[in-house]
Amino acid sequence: MLSMFKSIPTHMVSLPVMDYKGQKLAEQIFQGIILVSAVIGFIYGLFIQQFGWTVYIMLAGFSVSCLLTLPPWPMYRKNPLSWQPAVPETSGENRDKPQENQSQKKKKHK
Repeated sequence: MLSMFKSIPTHMVSLPVMDYKGQKLAEQIFQGIILVSAVIGFIYGLFIQQFGWTVYIMLAGFSVSCLLTLPPWPMYRKNPLSWQPAVPETSGENRDKPQENQSQKKKKHK
């Protein structure tokens, strides 16, 4: 049973990722749907005098907004980021402590 969980990949190398403009668009869509469903739910609940319908309409709006904004749809990945190339790892002490220049060393006070 435990080996089944260990076989699940935990890194996100090959998964599609939203870019920054896609995140902004997803946030605007999410807030717009929530706002519209809140207004419709409030008006409908006020009209029929049932608060429960207001909650149901809000939950439906939340579900629709989650369905539209949580998965990384292609419309959120139109502006991919260009990452810097990976720096190869060096072995030894150079990796652990930075090199010191003579001008950067602390001077003794007199």
